[in-house]
Amino acid sequence: MQRKTTSTGRQHTGGHPRLAASQAAPGNHHRPPATRVDAARAAPFAVQWPYRTFLELGALAGAVPSARLHARLVLLEWGLAALSDDTELVVAELVTNGVRASRAMGQAAVRMWLVSDLRQVVVFVWDASPRPPARADPGADAESGRGLLLVEALSERWGHFGYDGGGKVVWAVCTGAPS
Repeated sequence: MQRKTTSTGRQHTGGHPRLAASQAAPGNHHRPPATRVDAARAAPFAVQWPYRTFLELGALAGAVPSARLHARLVLLEWGLAALSDDTELVVAELVTNGVRASRAMGQAAVRMWLVSDLRQVVVFVWDASPRPPARADPGADAESGRGLLLVEALSERWGHFGYDGGGKVVWAVCTGAPS
């Protein structure tokens, strides 16, 4: 089974009604909101999917466990607990990379969207760096550098695209049967 794909384009999936970017505190969102047209360019398969959630986090150490917990609880709510383990690992790796990239750019935020059709979930993570993600070739005793290899192994496909408001979005599709 092939599990890797990359693509470029623009994307923003909107947000869950309770967590939508437009309802967040003023001043936290410095990027213009994108549209479903943007979603169609990068992930046309997910444009009309009915389930979606958004979470903005500080580019801090606590972002990763917060994002994982959010993903776990949302997938449970959606009846997709069977996808939770793989999706949480993908979220952890993408958010970890996003935190590092945003911090390196002097930015204080990362953003995560989950979008689902109740058979699969797409994880989107925005960070402030325009540089594309780069897979490392870590040595056998390296303590880091395997994040994108893990994303590639756990997702059906993954990719990235530049975001007109700045930075990039890295995405991955997690599939499986709902619980």
